[in-house]
Amino acid sequence: MTSAQDHFSAKLAYETDASDVHAARKAGERIAVVDVRSDEAWAQGRVVDAIHMHYREIAARAPQEIPADTPVVVYCWSPGCNAADKGALEFAKLGYDVRLMIGGFEYWVREGYPVQDADGVHRRPVDPLTGVARIRTRA
Repeated sequence: MTSAQDHFSAKLAYETDASDVHAARKAGERIAVVDVRSDEAWAQGRVVDAIHMHYREIAARAPQEIPADTPVVVYCWSPGCNAADKGALEFAKLGYDVRLMIGGFEYWVREGYPVQDADGVHRRPVDPLTGVARIRTRA
């Protein structure tokens, strides 16, 4: 392989994006989606059915809460946040198959995927800079 092939193969082995996570869940794939943000951030909204586990808690909690053979995807706020990297490192130290969801919660929301908070599950409008806004017509 060339160095570019090595680089992108390795990158894809350890990163995923909101679209791929959504598609995997929709297809019924067994993955644990873990939100590593603060309690305050979690309360503002999260990926539906995500597990809230701050990155500092992973070493203690993950072995009790997530089976070791479960693939894990971690996310934080946005591309400007490295908490997901810290969380992914902690899962990797424990031997989990772990990927980082690039774009974080920001891109999950901007792409129009379901968001959960204390009021239930919501979808926000798709940001046309990050996803395709589909217009629904009445049949």
